[in-house]
Amino acid sequence: MIILTVEQAVEWMKVTQQKVSANKDLLTELDQAIGDGDHGINLDRGFREVVAKIDDVTYDSVADVLKSVAMTLMAKVGGASGPLYGTAFLKMATTMQGKEVDEVVFKEAVNKAVEGIKQRGKAAFGEKTLVDVWEQVANFLKEEPVEDWGALPEVCQATMEDTREMMATKGRASYLKERSKGHVDPGSMSSYYIFEALAEVRKSEG
Repeated sequence: MIILTVEQAVEWMKVTQQKVSANKDLLTELDQAIGDGDHGINLDRGFREVVAKIDDVTYDSVADVLKSVAMTLMAKVGGASGPLYGTAFLKMATTMQGKEVDEVVFKEAVNKAVEGIKQRGKAAFGEKTLVDVWEQVANFLKEEPVEDWGALPEVCQATMEDTREMMATKGRASYLKERSKGHVDPGSMSSYYIFEALAEVRKSEG
């Protein structure tokens, strides 16, 4: 079963941009509490650039769409999130190259994205970073076949909420030590929006 077509991949990014833009202030507030304070602003700018780029191009494959997304995020998003999200989408694109994106390919692509994020960010699961949500998505996809894509946002949201009581050990948030507790990780929240958007696009296409 095909999980993602070129058209769906483009729509995925458009819906992600809408969600990031609508929640830009919230993401920024979270990042002001425990980070550099620019996560929402940076991602909003980055995904606006992504949509502007992919709207003007005809793509032959999902891999080509996601490679374009990756390169745009790396070029346009400052801080840690640009390289991390860029790496994730680039790993997905490389895995999908020359293939139709069925469940097996998509699962492998997400696994490679998780590996890439961990390597780039030197982070592991449970360290209050976007790794937490991405790894839970990989775990969700282990079910074969995925019976209910509508459950994906719930999984992501639960993991995002789990970061609230974690003590950060990576990035600027780690400087706060115990004071980093009580705040949701902004990278986990933006990752939640990305996969919530994917679930909505999958649902709208049946």
